[in-house]
Amino acid sequence: MSRFALPRWSLITALAALMLVAAVASLLFGAVDLSVARLVDAAMGNNDKVASIILFDLRLPRTILALAVGAMLGLAGAALQGYLRNPLAEPSVLGTSNAAALGGVAAIYFGLAEIHPIILPLLATGGALVSLALLFILSGRAESPLTLILAGIAVGTLAVAGTSLALNLSPNPFAAMEIMTWLLGSLENRSFDHVWIALPCIAIGGAMLLWNGRALDALTLGEDAAQALGTDLRRTRLRLLIGTAIGVGGAVAVSGSIGFIGLIVPHLVRPLTDRSPSAILLPSAIGGAALLTLADLGVRIIPTTNELKLGVVTAFLGVPVFLVHLMRERRLW
Repeated sequence: MSRFALPRWSLITALAALMLVAAVASLLFGAVDLSVARLVDAAMGNNDKVASIILFDLRLPRTILALAVGAMLGLAGAALQGYLRNPLAEPSVLGTSNAAALGGVAAIYFGLAEIHPIILPLLATGGALVSLALLFILSGRAESPLTLILAGIAVGTLAVAGTSLALNLSPNPFAAMEIMTWLLGSLENRSFDHVWIALPCIAIGGAMLLWNGRALDALTLGEDAAQALGTDLRRTRLRLLIGTAIGVGGAVAVSGSIGFIGLIVPHLVRPLTDRSPSAILLPSAIGGAALLTLADLGVRIIPTTNELKLGVVTAFLGVPVFLVHLMRERRLW
């Protein structure tokens, strides 16, 4: 039990309030700031056409995606850290993020993304599901987290190699630049079409991960003890892997590669809980949503000639936060 632990619902309420503030700020501020009055008028369908376009065509889809993608990445990181009993676990440990990114890169490289906007998200999600199949093939029937980590490293390395090959063989500099831009991660110019693509995947994946809360608590006692308590390790692993593949695949499909959210958010939340895996899942999802939304707001309001990429901002934000937190908490693991 952490000495800073808050009552469960107090923590969730505080994080939800932070998430709400981040969402409202994301709707209000940007290249053109909106007042609260103009925001309300646009939402009510009054005659402010400029505010309505800014709200419904530009900011609302972007804010919804920032909340959903951040929640999925934070939740996936917390679930994987609990299941693998590894404080450095995040979706890329299983190769899911890298495989989804490779699917998106393939859509760009072969020109399929120009046929229809849905092609790139479909291939990115498909890449995550293919990585899931490879994980099952490589890990076999083994229940050991170490086996799963090693299989995930192999899958992730293969996906990174495929991405590097696509960059190396790009037919022209513009194709390579488009691939690199997508890999850096961004929610710029996203529409409600992207929202409808991502939300079902994120909802299904998130529900499957939240379902594993009690099983993750049992696993803190070890595989044998968890089985003695009635935990079906095979079904737990299946739900975890499928949920991660579907949810993270859907998130990466619309945002590109965004790192560190799944790694640092559970570490920020953990000292405020009793440190059991189930107590960290929902707060990590809400905290991830708030953090990514604030980071996306930052890329819009920081004055630059070109809008910063979201993956770059989360990396600069994540590394120092993670290192400071690691120095403080390293003896508790």
